[in-house]
Amino acid sequence: MALPTVLLCIVLLILLISWCRLNAFLAFLLVSILAGILLGIPLNKVVASVEHGMGDTLGSLTIIIALGAMLGKLVASSGAARTIATSLMDLFGMKYIQWALVATGFIIGIPLFYSVGFVLMIPLIFSVVYQYKLPAVYIGLPMLAALSVTHGFLPPHPSPTALVVQFKANMGFTLLYGLAVAVPAIIVAGPLFSMTLKKIPSIPSVLFGENDPEGAAGIASGNTVSGDIRSPGGLPGRFNSFGSSLLPVFMLVITGAAQYFCSGHHPLLQSLAGFAGDPAIVMLVSLLVAAYSLGISMGKSVSQVMGIYAEAIKDIAMVLLIIAGAGALKQVLSDSGVSVVIASKLQSLKMPPLILGWLIASILRLCVGSATVAGLTAAGIVLPLMNVSHVNPNLMVLAIGAGSLMFSHVNDAGFWMFKEYFNLTIKDTFKSWSVMETLVGLVGLMGVLLLNRLV
Repeated sequence: MALPTVLLCIVLLILLISWCRLNAFLAFLLVSILAGILLGIPLNKVVASVEHGMGDTLGSLTIIIALGAMLGKLVASSGAARTIATSLMDLFGMKYIQWALVATGFIIGIPLFYSVGFVLMIPLIFSVVYQYKLPAVYIGLPMLAALSVTHGFLPPHPSPTALVVQFKANMGFTLLYGLAVAVPAIIVAGPLFSMTLKKIPSIPSVLFGENDPEGAAGIASGNTVSGDIRSPGGLPGRFNSFGSSLLPVFMLVITGAAQYFCSGHHPLLQSLAGFAGDPAIVMLVSLLVAAYSLGISMGKSVSQVMGIYAEAIKDIAMVLLIIAGAGALKQVLSDSGVSVVIASKLQSLKMPPLILGWLIASILRLCVGSATVAGLTAAGIVLPLMNVSHVNPNLMVLAIGAGSLMFSHVNDAGFWMFKEYFNLTIKDTFKSWSVMETLVGLVGLMGVLLLNRLV
């Protein structure tokens, strides 16, 4: 009866989130307790199992996700995101302006959470649309595809970061592999796919067409940023903005390479590289550097910078709770012993583990809407299989991440944000946004399978 019970609990979780509109954390908590009782965990140990799962999961993630949120908030609040956008648009020029927006979405999407990046980039997209008289969906969708890919594939975003910890993967290698998978996914689902969408009618708000040099239209027109550390307009310079935003990426790549080349040859250097490359240390160093480069050196006081950081924590409080809830369900499945049964059943399907992980995440995404919930729930189901198979854990993180982006439709907040901002019909939103997300998931899976043959 163990497997039917688990399936019943998963279905209940989906119904609570999608049909009853219950908060995802509460849904995870209720289902975890019910699963513990139905799977035979003694009543006096059910709550302890739930608490253990929440503590274990958050204990290794809170630092990374919290510091990542702080860095992203500072990048947005300081104007560094605007500087990056302007610089890339100047570099690519009018002829390749779509590619400039894609690069902007990708670079800004690494430190910023998806919803923050979405809202921040919408005025930029529409200012370009009005200034150059270009189709809105054709211009905007590629940038949002880049944001979506970073959200699903790349640490320090919550879902891939949580999956790295659960699967005991390496953050640096996951990031490197993720970058390799992300680029083709963005190209196919972004610029290439958008070529078919030029005739979709979209009439965005005239608010975004106003020629405000300090607002979004000012970003599109340029002339607000110089190469200095601090520009006359008050925005960070190019080197400052790019360096501060991408420092975690540089550090993870460099320290990961150092650990690889020092392995078995220089124990002290390998130990130092391991310490410096720990994701918590990487994010802490990056945040301290950004506090000075994007805060204090730009005229902000320490208290103002700390206020920005405090606001960032408010933004991610619910994300952390959802991750904790997923950890509780995972622990209940482990403590009840049903994880071993699940592992054996999954093995009997004779399906490659990477495809299986992607498929489970895809089905959950279709049902619950949230990419984060889909990825974390799929991880709890696939984890027992990971313990008995030899699949590369870094690639499993990416496979589940790709699956968690599939089939975005009416139960996904991103679907409605895109529809309303671009003033589209439901039909056109399906034709553009939903297909884009599905392409990201499919190309992502193909990239993961190709990497699996190479590494």
